[in-house]
Amino acid sequence: MRPKLLLWLVLLSAQLMQASLQKGGELSVSQQHSDRDQAGNRINIAIDGPAGAGKSTIARMVAGQLNYIYIDTGAMYRAVTLAAQRAKVASSDEAALEQLLKKIQITLLPGDEGQLVWMNDEDVTGAIRKHEVTEQVSYYAAQRVVREVLSQWQRELAATKGVVMDGRDIGTAVLPSAELKIFLTASVSERASRRFKQLKPHEQMDLETLEKSIATRDELDKQRDISPLVQAEDAILLDSTGKSIDEVVQEVVNLGRCKMAGEN
Repeated sequence: MRPKLLLWLVLLSAQLMQASLQKGGELSVSQQHSDRDQAGNRINIAIDGPAGAGKSTIARMVAGQLNYIYIDTGAMYRAVTLAAQRAKVASSDEAALEQLLKKIQITLLPGDEGQLVWMNDEDVTGAIRKHEVTEQVSYYAAQRVVREVLSQWQRELAATKGVVMDGRDIGTAVLPSAELKIFLTASVSERASRRFKQLKPHEQMDLETLEKSIATRDELDKQRDISPLVQAEDAILLDSTGKSIDEVVQEVVNLGRCKMAGEN
């Protein structure tokens, strides 16, 4: 079975499981009926933004409330980066990267503390979040062959609608026809503070270093030649600085339901 097809099947079953386990208090009965009635009007939601803006957390929670499928494209690029580092394939070696992509299979699964990421037969959820991967992922993600292959997988996963996808270029390159596009951002200091609180004991670094790292990633993502980080012209800008996760999630969910109902 081709990797993209396996990924789709796993994502679909994971979303069904997530919906069945969802706490009753998260949606009222009337709202659940409303979302079910609008199932035929499913849309795709693209959430873009810089590192540490909370895209993955927001996208996952929005998908849960709408009973949509969540696709973490950042995790896919991190998995490729980890595979390349292990195989000692440089980010500039496109021929070797192309061969590497033919050998890896990325699977996304639901977990108690968020999405699990498997590469071939290994759970790499923790490994792809390590500092050495974070520092290099922008370089690998900037390579044409990597973006072309992963973007194609992602488009095929979103073909039947009902997807929430987050990344750097979803609204501009991967899903330019997405019905709802969000550009989620926050100040560098706030993004660094959020990441700092998430660091594991063995990953500790000072806050100033983390801020510089995030600022560097911002510049790399904005300046890359292929699919740079940029707000789509029809995207809605949401600045999460000073806002709670629940507040941002509710904003996106409300916008999504308006689109599903055919409202502007």
